[in-house]
Amino acid sequence: MGRHRRLRCETVQPRGSPVVPRVPHPIESESYEILRRRVDTGGLGPLSRAVVERLVHTTADPTWAGDLLVDEQALAAGRQALADGAPVVTDVRMVAVGITSRPAMVVAETAGGVEEFVRKAPVGAVWAIGQDVSIVTELVASCRAGEIRPALVIALPAGFVGAVEAKRAVRELGVPALTNRGERGGAALATAAVNALLYL
Repeated sequence: MGRHRRLRCETVQPRGSPVVPRVPHPIESESYEILRRRVDTGGLGPLSRAVVERLVHTTADPTWAGDLLVDEQALAAGRQALADGAPVVTDVRMVAVGITSRPAMVVAETAGGVEEFVRKAPVGAVWAIGQDVSIVTELVASCRAGEIRPALVIALPAGFVGAVEAKRAVRELGVPALTNRGERGGAALATAAVNALLYL
């Protein structure tokens, strides 16, 4: 896939309300207590800890704590952007509908082209890519060309072909980013990362 792909953007409205505070279910609270006995996140900053714990909780897999590459300043930039009303741009509806308190723009293949994809992604958006490696590749190319300036790039697509390389390319951009080292990932992980920043 290259920059010839034809794309459009669809906005998905949130299911929850940003006004109503989120109250964790007792089972969720108990799950976090168990998680914290198994995974030591005490040395992390508050944002890094929140993101790591939420992704470990989402997967019930403590090994995610060692696979994620978190940066407190990058997450702070993303959280501030969200607090200031920055849009979330994602690659699949699954991520968009999982974000409970913020509309999300979904990039989808159809008429319009990459130009529309770039034009509809405002400066300072938070990108959450959980499935489409080629969207990550196009995002990297657009950043290198100076066409977009994300506040934060959450790049967690899974795949045996190109996923590791795409995530590495994101880290090499020098933009605020959250990625992992390996081939695993997925839409649920990207959703969890955004929600971790929104819930704080």
